[in-house]
Amino acid sequence: MNRGAHWERIYATQPVERVGWYRPHLDTSLTWIQELNLPRRARILDVGGGASTLVDDLLTLGFEDITVLDLSATALAHARARLGARADRVTWMEADITEAALPEAAYDLWHDRAVFHFLTEPDDRAHYLERLRRALRPGGFLILATFSPEAPPTCSGLPVVRYDLETLVRTIGPGFHLVRHGREHHVTPGGIAQPYLYTCFQRNEEEKP
Repeated sequence: MNRGAHWERIYATQPVERVGWYRPHLDTSLTWIQELNLPRRARILDVGGGASTLVDDLLTLGFEDITVLDLSATALAHARARLGARADRVTWMEADITEAALPEAAYDLWHDRAVFHFLTEPDDRAHYLERLRRALRPGGFLILATFSPEAPPTCSGLPVVRYDLETLVRTIGPGFHLVRHGREHHVTPGGIAQPYLYTCFQRNEEEKP
């Protein structure tokens, strides 16, 4: 299946405010990001950010170096139109995260509330994690939200992988330590409950020789 074509169809046929994961503001993500006390020049990558309003709120908070990556050109166009002139302050990347060419040790924060649980094939998860390890600097943070075991087995017509905390920690693997975790009770615009597991990991500092 062509993932890009699927998400283009979703965004082309549904208003942004009606897609399943839509929230006016990603309150949990914003709270956790602010509590990390990152400098405003920190480099942030929002994976699967698409038409999300997270970038709007991060700009309002004063963050200066934000990259939004998404498969869907239509989703990115929605966000750019919404931001108006502020869109020029953001780096926009149309790419599949399992194939994206990312700079090495470039980002202080990798945020993903929309992608990882859609990666049902082990190879896709491996490619994602390869890019995470390449692009997140030692000491950098990963905020990752996935469907929890109580959530539906599908979203937007696709199967998802549901994670409990132990499984997700094991999947992320060595080189990271868990900083915090919690739950978010998300309800879709259509009224379907989608409980999320929220996690924050920190990449271990490189060992000194």
